[in-house]
Amino acid sequence: MTTQKHRCAIEMLTGAIEGKYKAVILYHLMHGTKRFNELGRLIPDASQRMLTQHLRELERDGLVHREVYREVPPRVEYSLTELGHTLKSLLEQMQEWAEQHMMKEVVS
Repeated sequence: MTTQKHRCAIEMLTGAIEGKYKAVILYHLMHGTKRFNELGRLIPDASQRMLTQHLRELERDGLVHREVYREVPPRVEYSLTELGHTLKSLLEQMQEWAEQHMMKEVVS
């Protein structure tokens, strides 16, 4: 029974952050509020369409907050929600693991 609960929890987590750029978006937002174009510069391989799709999904899942300012030109900023901030230690551990294990393969 416990195994089933853990498997479901892991499936829920990976479902929320799966996608080529979702974890990367969360990682960058962990360091502060960003505008769409700023995220695009930080993640140059992500198309505007893919970035938009991932941001909408992260917002839908309650991990990212989208703030629209009624200005001309319009300004939109993205930040982590309280729930999104709870992923900080996980994202840091993922980065550390990748640096220790995956970067060795790139250097080799």
